[in-house]
Amino acid sequence: MKATKPFITGACTIAIAAILIIYALNAKSDGTAMGPGGKKGAFQTLISVKTQVLEKETLHDYVIANGEVEAQNSVSVYPDTAGKITSTKVMLGSEVKKGDVIATIDPTSPGSYYKESPVYAPISGSIISSPLKNGTTVSTSTEIAVIGDIAKLQITASIPERYVAVLKTGLKADVSVEAYPGITFAATVKYVSPVVDATSRTKEVILTFDKYDSRINAGMFAKIKLYTQDYSDCVTMPEDSLVQNNDKYYAYVVKEDDTVEKREIDKGNSVDGTVQITSGLAEGERVVVQGQTSLSDGAKIRDVEAKKEVPAENDKDIKAE
Repeated sequence: MKATKPFITGACTIAIAAILIIYALNAKSDGTAMGPGGKKGAFQTLISVKTQVLEKETLHDYVIANGEVEAQNSVSVYPDTAGKITSTKVMLGSEVKKGDVIATIDPTSPGSYYKESPVYAPISGSIISSPLKNGTTVSTSTEIAVIGDIAKLQITASIPERYVAVLKTGLKADVSVEAYPGITFAATVKYVSPVVDATSRTKEVILTFDKYDSRINAGMFAKIKLYTQDYSDCVTMPEDSLVQNNDKYYAYVVKEDDTVEKREIDKGNSVDGTVQITSGLAEGERVVVQGQTSLSDGAKIRDVEAKKEVPAENDKDIKAE
């Protein structure tokens, strides 16, 4: 029994050595590398990340607002005399020409002779508000209907006071309406009010559509994406890819040997999660955009989206076959 102990001990030693050799071989096949100085047994674990090559991109800052589509040229129609509406000749959307009768008023009083007073259209266009119904009592200050040119539409919107400094004519906008989800219509700011409304703390702007589109109707509710400023001449990257330490920001730059360098950077303007880098990074450099929280300076990385290229020699062999 005593003679078996050295045999068992030797077998255990051989088994442990075999396990270590297998572990080392597997580690190499998994893409791990030797540690600093090439010391035996010091393996550096690969960290899976996603990277991005930096490019210069123009960021378009914008303001979201709501507005109402209306005719550029519209006129309210009033009667010449007070009385009751006896007939209405038009309805909502009706086309009229200047001088057409759109309604008649009975201005007579009890005991007097009946007489009819016509209400004429002052301009040509379309009825863009529902005309008053028959039997309605009106005065000379009562609006009977509104006539407008529906081929020339505009959008009136109110912009919060905090954006007043960037408002000016010529700004571009994308306009969407509920009737056509996913479709935007180009518009341009044509007028900016010189005053701020003291009650709503907003400034009125008027936009006109760049092209006529029959799908847009007066009276529609519009959602406006008004582009206010452009930020250019800087590389950009996702803002959540930065690492913050106190009041400083860092990015992980990928080097040629697939290790990363933690580099301090300066942020610029940001729009929708994309931020300008004003210093610390250059166009063409590759940075980590996902997985950065697991990194440290000098860490070895593996880009999970990197494409494996087929060697040129193998490619020739395949073609030859």
